[in-house]
This record gives sequence, C-alpha cells and structure tokens, in this order.
Amino acid sequence: MRLPGALHALNEGLAFLLELVAIAALAWWGFTASGNLLVDIVLGLGAPAAAIVLWGMFAAPRARFKIALPLVLLVKAAVFSAGALALCGVGHPAAGIAFAVVALLNTALATADRDAHFRTAAQ
Repeated sequence: MRLPGALHALNEGLAFLLELVAIAALAWWGFTASGNLLVDIVLGLGAPAAAIVLWGMFAAPRARFKIALPLVLLVKAAVFSAGALALCGVGHPAAGIAFAVVALLNTALATADRDAHFRTAAQ
C-alpha cells in the first residue's frame, strides 16, 4: 500500500515526533527514577542517550549500519516500548498505552509504504 504524497509526509513527520516523545519520556523517567540524585542524573541522561545511539546506528533513515528490515523493526520496537514503559513509570499509563498504539500504527503504515515503494521501484 503506497501512501499518497501528503499522507506519506504526515506519517513521516509523526514518526519523527514519536521518536522525540520516546526520548523525552526516557529522560523524564530517568530523572525521576530514584531518590538518589546521582542515579537520576545517570539515568536521565543515559537512557535517552542509549536510545538515540541505538536509533541512529540502526533505525534512522541514514543509519550508520544498514541492517535487515526485521532488525530495524526490532530496534524501533525496543525504543518505542521503552518510551511507552517510561510514560507508565512516571505515572501516566494511559499516555503510555496511547503512545504505544500510535507508534505501532505509524510504524506499520511506514513499513507498508516503504515496501510498496521498493516493489514499485524494482519493477
């Protein structure tokens, strides 16, 4: 299923916003995870940094390493799941569930769109 131009752009923009929300949620969770200031700082900076590095190396459009689509989807699932769990961890389970559902639908649409694009280009 190939998305029309405007819908494709909207879905790609939503994907970027979802990535930012996941990173922000991980930072929020990290900075409030414990009562220890040092641990909070390490988690608040480390959790989003780990997600950014993982995404940039394997899942970004210009990723450093090109890996098979199932592995890209696994990286995306890990980052988005961590973001959803982080939202639950800071006391917003409904937001975490909503985030997970939107991220899943967005990723499914983007994957179907890319698959249709590559099938059309190969013909």
